Amino acid sequence: MSERFEIRFSGAGGQGLITAGIILAEAASIIEGKHAVQSQSYGPEARGGASKSEVIISDGPIDYPKATIVDACLAMTQESADKYANGIKPGGVLLLDSDFVKNEPQGDFKIYKFPITRTAKEDLGREIVANVVALGAMIALTGAVSREAGEKAVLARVPEAFLDLNKKAYALGYEKVKDLMK
Repeated sequence: MSERFEIRFSGAGGQGLITAGIILAEAASIIEGKHAVQSQSYGPEARGGASKSEVIISDGPIDYPKATIVDACLAMTQESADKYANGIKPGGVLLLDSDFVKNEPQGDFKIYKFPITRTAKEDLGREIVANVVALGAMIALTGAVSREAGEKAVLARVPEAFLDLNKKAYALGYEKVKDLMK
């Protein structure tokens, strides 16, 4: 039986978490040659409503494209934490944006917290790259793909004018979570 790893990115519509999921799936499939699928769902609101992106990575064919037992979940807002931090497997991990999620979901999983959005805004001057900070953090937390594959996938996706900013955002998220894990 193949090894299956499920990651859920959740937050508000417009935060770029669906893009983060697509980038992770590309890092796994295109760069590392693994099997990967990405799915998404969001409410009727174009911006602001809860949304999620799920990525399943496997070393063999994926027979069901939806997450069933989540290994790792990111919640960028309280609404997304309340709605999507369910189904995390025992011993799994939940990463919270500490500025926006005050009521921690309960479960048999490890919680990591750091101010993802504020970090993007204050350290990089651009809140818009919070999704890339979050992606770097989730890759550091899970090891679902290598640091290099994640960075390569990010850089393949962003416009040339924003390569440096996104490279810094990815590295910042990765390093912040590695520090939290110590």
